[in-house]
Amino acid sequence: MTDKKDFQAELKDNAHKIWLAGLGALSAAEEEGSKVFKSLVERGEAFENRGRERYDEVRTKVEDAAGEARDKAESSWDKVESRLDDAVASALGRLGVPSRDEIATLTKRVEELTAVVEQLKPVKTVSAKKVPARKSTASTKK
Repeated sequence: MTDKKDFQAELKDNAHKIWLAGLGALSAAEEEGSKVFKSLVERGEAFENRGRERYDEVRTKVEDAAGEARDKAESSWDKVESRLDDAVASALGRLGVPSRDEIATLTKRVEELTAVVEQLKPVKTVSAKKVPARKSTASTKK
């Protein structure tokens, strides 16, 4: 029976040690809990900062790519517009429609010729009109 008593005592002693270990873990968790929480907050902040940095890097790359695409599109559009202008000007030229420069040159020449013609006109003098003499009122009354 001593074996049973020793076994029971040992079992009771081991159960008590397990209980004490649980209480020790709880106590350690209370003491270390704020440290663990603070550590988790710091790790979260670091993770958030890395995420922001990555976001900023990606945003910058996207903005740069969009800017390059916009510049290429504008350049392409300018080329298309220039070619279209040239084609329209060529077609109008074949139809005999004068260009803007030709019209401006002709307008300037017409203004010059108008000025020359104005200088060649004789100067008109204002001549006094002869006013018919009035008949006397006595001769008109009878």
